[in-house]
Amino acid sequence: EGGPQYRRRSVNRRPTGYRAFARRFAAALSCLTIAAGSVQAAECIRGINLAGAEFGSLGQEYGKGYLYPSEKTIAYFGDKGFTGVRLPFLWERLQPKLYDKFDTAELRRLRSTVKAIRSAGMQVILDPHNYARYQDQLIGSDGVPQSAFADFWRRLAAVFANQDGITFGLMNEPYGISAEDWLSAANGAISAIRQSGAGNLILVPGTSWSGAHSWSGGDYGTPNATVMTGVTDPANNYAYEFHQYLDVDFSGKNEECSRAADAVKAVSDIGDWLAGQGKRGFLGEFAVSTMPICQQALKDMVAAVESRPGVWLGWSYWAAGDWWKPSEPLNIQPTKSGDRPQMQTLQAHFAGRKTCGG
Repeated sequence: EGGPQYRRRSVNRRPTGYRAFARRFAAALSCLTIAAGSVQAAECIRGINLAGAEFGSLGQEYGKGYLYPSEKTIAYFGDKGFTGVRLPFLWERLQPKLYDKFDTAELRRLRSTVKAIRSAGMQVILDPHNYARYQDQLIGSDGVPQSAFADFWRRLAAVFANQDGITFGLMNEPYGISAEDWLSAANGAISAIRQSGAGNLILVPGTSWSGAHSWSGGDYGTPNATVMTGVTDPANNYAYEFHQYLDVDFSGKNEECSRAADAVKAVSDIGDWLAGQGKRGFLGEFAVSTMPICQQALKDMVAAVESRPGVWLGWSYWAAGDWWKPSEPLNIQPTKSGDRPQMQTLQAHFAGRKTCGG
């Protein structure tokens, strides 16, 4: 959980090497799972958020204010053994005017990046990184009716309908909206996706920044745990998305990981909730800094997900991308000196676990 602040983020080639390919292929086969109640298979995801396309201010030129991940970055994470990429981008850049067609250049960039990620052997989670807003106006407001959100997803779903390895993440971290209103907007978007003919897996967040620790709490109104059971999907092919940071206020804005035990418990509790509902979940964001004490916490978070393959589809670490400053403590974009400590921790975990939950 966090907020809209810039707190964690402010020509394609295939990865080389037979061993890297074989490792990813074997992992994909061994991690194939069926989402509870789903009509489609879903690969177990070990993912990375490749940030950059949601950066900058509207109106800034491509390459100056924002950037999609490069072929070098995509290849790096594919070679490391990641099986998925959560790809943030801005709704307003893709659809500059509500109810209107997509911007041709921006759609080309998005499709090209998706193609590159898929060519690298990884799944893609499309992530409109807007916090349930369009130009700072909340979905459901007079300026951004829920029907506009449904229209956006109808158009986007039509572009990527039924393409292998592409998941639709409805929205990044809704906040400032009641769970009831968010559920209505989400169900409208899901209906539009299915009406487009797309059967892709959909990830559905809750309000209050999708926090796992606050899923059953009531400080933001009726809890997500109560309201979000009302998700309606004609294809019954969806999972819930959660985010969980480990610092003092669970925001991901701080370098320390003083609430690590609470964060791991929150993920464990969500696993129990999912099991009780007969549903699946995905941990879309979590991260730790380079502090040595936080590396064990990182292992514990991953283990909390991978030890329960019956309810979790996988996870996606926040974050990496070509424009991260080396001083940003949570990102795992490699530096000139090599891999960051968090990557080394994850690599050791990859080596020790051949399959999710294995």
